Amino acid sequence: MLAWRNGRRGRFKTGWALTREGSTPSVSTKRIRLVAIKQKSEREWSMSVSIQPFDIEDYDAVVAFWEKQDGVGLNESDTRDAIHLFLERNRGMSFVVRDSGSVVGAALCGTDGRRGYLHHVAIAKEYRGKGWGRRLVEICLGELKKCGISRCNIFLFADNEAGEAFWKKIGYRVRSDLKVMQCVLD
Repeated sequence: MLAWRNGRRGRFKTGWALTREGSTPSVSTKRIRLVAIKQKSEREWSMSVSIQPFDIEDYDAVVAFWEKQDGVGLNESDTRDAIHLFLERNRGMSFVVRDSGSVVGAALCGTDGRRGYLHHVAIAKEYRGKGWGRRLVEICLGELKKCGISRCNIFLFADNEAGEAFWKKIGYRVRSDLKVMQCVLD
C-alpha cells in the first residue's frame, strides 16, 4: 500500500491511503482505490472512491457527467470515435473517478511526445475541496512521468475563475508569454 498525505511528507490531520487491487502493480491497467481515512475533527467523514483507467465503455457516462460541469466545453473532438482514438494513443493515462458506480470525476491525459496535456479535468461539486481533484491530477501526472514527460499543459476557459484557482493551488502558473491559437481543419 502507498500512502499519500495531501501531496506532502510527514504527519498531517488529513490523509489518504492509496491501494492497488490485483497482483500487477501497473496503475494504468489495474483499478486504484482511494479511501479517505476517517478523521478526528468537526468534519468527520469517510467515503470510498475508486479511480480507474478511462476505458471507452465509460464514454457515455463520462460525457453525461462532463455536460453537467461548468468549465468543460465539448465539441467535435469529443465524439466516441475521437475519444477512443485519444485513449488508444495515450493508453492508461486518462482516468474516471467513481463513487458507488456513479461518475464523480474524470480527466483526459495524453502526450505528444514532448509535453503532457490534461483535458476536461472535472470533479463533481460535492467532491470538490476534499482532495479528489488533486489525487486525479497526481495520478495522471505520474503516468506522464513514467513516459519521460517533464511538463504538462492545460487549457482553461478565460472566465473559469474557480478552475484557475484550483490549478494555481496545485502548482500551475499562467504563461503570459504564450497565446493559444487554433485553426479548424476541413
